[in-house]
Amino acid sequence: MILRVAGHFGELLQGRIGEDIALITLPCDALWVEGRRLPGAFSVHGPAKVQLRRLLRGASGRFILRATMPPGGGAGASTAALVAAARLMGETDPLRIAAACLDVEGASDPLMWPAPERLLWASRRAAVLERLPPIAGLEVLGGFVGPPIRTRAADRHFPDIADLVARWSGACSDAARLAELATLSAMRTLALRGPAGDPTAALAARHGALGWSIAHTGSARALLFRPGAVPPLAGADLRAAGFRHIRQFRVGDRPCS
Repeated sequence: MILRVAGHFGELLQGRIGEDIALITLPCDALWVEGRRLPGAFSVHGPAKVQLRRLLRGASGRFILRATMPPGGGAGASTAALVAAARLMGETDPLRIAAACLDVEGASDPLMWPAPERLLWASRRAAVLERLPPIAGLEVLGGFVGPPIRTRAADRHFPDIADLVARWSGACSDAARLAELATLSAMRTLALRGPAGDPTAALAARHGALGWSIAHTGSARALLFRPGAVPPLAGADLRAAGFRHIRQFRVGDRPCS
């Protein structure tokens, strides 16, 4: 049996809320980790080997995992690998999987949950802070630009986003308002953390996107459009700007307003 766990493409929001580093993830079924468990002596092949060995201590069998997203891209390679491994061990409870991921990694994306974009997630506690409404439909075009950036659990150098979170639920049925909030979150993070000269805002303006989003730790960058509104040449323009592993996918399960 081959098991697949979808990744994400950075975050729609991420920053500080009180003592927590909180986020709303941008799920991405165009990137994933596939895993399988075969008989034999214990071994691990794939991403996040150190964390996987900690998670699987005492297990038997050959665990083979393959990630379609680059490490350090902010697309959930390590969390998706850990979730896949836990499920290969027979664990299905997202609370227990989240706790196990936190134990071995120190921080976690909410990829063990269905509809992870409907959670306000405390990544350094692997805890649900709030359950959120479904989001309006968005079509996402993005890729990875710049060097990889690994998540450090002790990193708390993020802007405050309490005001953006307070507006989120009221904006969920409106694609343009969601994209505006995601853009504000991305702009705050880039202003505080860099890097300087990020090309995403200019690309979004050039192609008439509703807004844009980033991996707040990582190299993923995305333009946010209404479904069906991605210009035909936008992908080529991203490639010319240095974006790699370009993907186009849809998120959201409400009609776009």
